[in-house]
Amino acid sequence: MTGRPAPAVLPPSLRAWLGPIAALATLIVVVLGVRYAGHSRPGVVDAWIQPAVDGVRPPWRHVALAMDFLGEPVGAAMLVVAVVGGCLLLRRPRAAVLVVAGVGMSVGTATLLKSLVGRTIHGDGNLSYPSGHTAFVTALALMVALFASGRLGLGRAAGTLLVFAAALVAGAAMGGAQVALGAHYPTDVLGGWCTALAVIPATAWLVDQMADRLVDRMADRMADARRRERR
Repeated sequence: MTGRPAPAVLPPSLRAWLGPIAALATLIVVVLGVRYAGHSRPGVVDAWIQPAVDGVRPPWRHVALAMDFLGEPVGAAMLVVAVVGGCLLLRRPRAAVLVVAGVGMSVGTATLLKSLVGRTIHGDGNLSYPSGHTAFVTALALMVALFASGRLGLGRAAGTLLVFAAALVAGAAMGGAQVALGAHYPTDVLGGWCTALAVIPATAWLVDQMADRLVDRMADRMADARRRERR
């Protein structure tokens, strides 16, 4: 115990901007979910975007398959282990907890929404909205960017720009791969991207709250133990 508080995984400087972004993302997820509930065909936006991306040929198809692998169980586990290991090596256990919790919440939320919305692609058994692959990769990029922003001490504008840019690049890469491989509609990808934007700030805030309470309890116990020793 050094007496210094552990760095927050949701930097205070970013909370004012990430809150509204998360709220807007939640609204988009809900609106798209209601709009495409029970559908099995592309919407207007999907029909406009999908032909330009779907059915991509080598070598870009190989790139899309590689991206897709990172969202599959084995690839996803490798990424999570690598990021958690990095957090622990840098002595940021709170960030490691966020990675595990954030991935679980993002993928879990996407899976639950798929069952609730019931949108399908290529057959009744293939639930598509929102894209779990996109939600996972975007969530991981968001958490790494939050960690980097706090560690570098970035201000509100620079930190928010870094977080949003990381989410945009990761979401576009995985989302483009999913559409190119015919696994999702473009609006599924948008829904997965917004799911991560909605879930990660809230999860980071909860991790900070729980960790701070645990630290306070430990400090109180240590103070009580010292009082008893002095008697």
